[in-house]
Amino acid sequence: MEILLALIFGATVGGVLHFLMAGRAARGPALAPVLGALIGGAVWLAFTWAGVGIDNPWIWIVSILAPALVVPIVLIVLTRTRATHDARERLRLGIS
Repeated sequence: MEILLALIFGATVGGVLHFLMAGRAARGPALAPVLGALIGGAVWLAFTWAGVGIDNPWIWIVSILAPALVVPIVLIVLTRTRATHDARERLRLGIS
């Protein structure tokens, strides 16, 4: 049941990062929160499968910090990729 907290923390971190980072127009508003929730949930799941209990602080720390570290990197890469693709497409279509 505590995995819900990891999902909520991850989605919250992703939602905040969506609004704080540049390039919001190049990506959907749900991408960052869903990505954060998936990363937080995956980390929690991995720790649980490794036998780490909820009384261990590392499961909490890593499941909150992992989305905060991974989501910005993914958003930067996706925003740059989208901008590059859009520029190439404009050039190909002759749109200035």
